[in-house]
Amino acid sequence: DPFVHYAHAMELRGLGRAEEALAAFDAVRQRFPEYVPTYLMAAQLAAELAAYARARELMIAGLAAAKAAGDDHATSELSSALATLPESDP
Repeated sequence: DPFVHYAHAMELRGLGRAEEALAAFDAVRQRFPEYVPTYLMAAQLAAELAAYARARELMIAGLAAAKAAGDDHATSELSSALATLPESDP
């Protein structure tokens, strides 16, 4: 069940363990690439860490996954987030 793994990553994020959370989100993506919520959360976390290139990569991959799943809501959220992302890492 991808949600269990996703929830673990979210818990790490909530505990302020950002690097561990990002690694956990990566593990979810590798094991469950079709689980769309992972992409936005991982991308938001990467952006919080000022890893904008990584965030962009996650958002683009998430857009592809969301479109493949027919998830218009996630497609919209990811598109909006991508549009507001800084161009480059600091």
